[in-house]
Amino acid sequence: MDQLFAPWRIEWVTRDDDGDVEGCPFCVLPDRDDDRTSRIVARSDHAFVVLNNYPYNPGHAMVIPYAHEGDYRALDDAVLLDHARLKGRTFDAMDAAFDPDGYNAGLNLGDGAAGGSIDDHLHTHVVPRWEGDTNFMPVLSDTTVIVEAVDETYDRLREAFAALPDTTVPGDDRAVEFSHDTPDI
Repeated sequence: MDQLFAPWRIEWVTRDDDGDVEGCPFCVLPDRDDDRTSRIVARSDHAFVVLNNYPYNPGHAMVIPYAHEGDYRALDDAVLLDHARLKGRTFDAMDAAFDPDGYNAGLNLGDGAAGGSIDDHLHTHVVPRWEGDTNFMPVLSDTTVIVEAVDETYDRLREAFAALPDTTVPGDDRAVEFSHDTPDI
């Protein structure tokens, strides 16, 4: 694979490893004190939205239930409903922040053969797409090009979440929060 200069990645490479990575990263991230550093942009009662550290496109995020579960069918109705509503809010925020032409959204379920690197904690990828966003680089040179630093994407998407109705912004380094009034199911 060819190399592409990406100096913003040094923050990820040199980050402090506080030993928490031995656990599930999707369980560890929401418990950290700094959502900005963890790249968590929004939270609801049963799920959260985090930017992907290796995005396909600017804004590539994941909607992740707090429940450590790899089987979609095992989630209870309240978690399923909250997860679905948070995906809808994610589309709304991405529309405002990035104005994409469409989305790829889906779950990688099962072992690594399904495409995911974390198979025991399900998560939904939400990838904004634009006409013409795929070019010759990945096809001919086995290289991907990311056109925006993840920190800039974080700021844009967090601001868009904060502008949605019924949100709370608890501080500069915290994710936007909102509560779904989940009916008894």
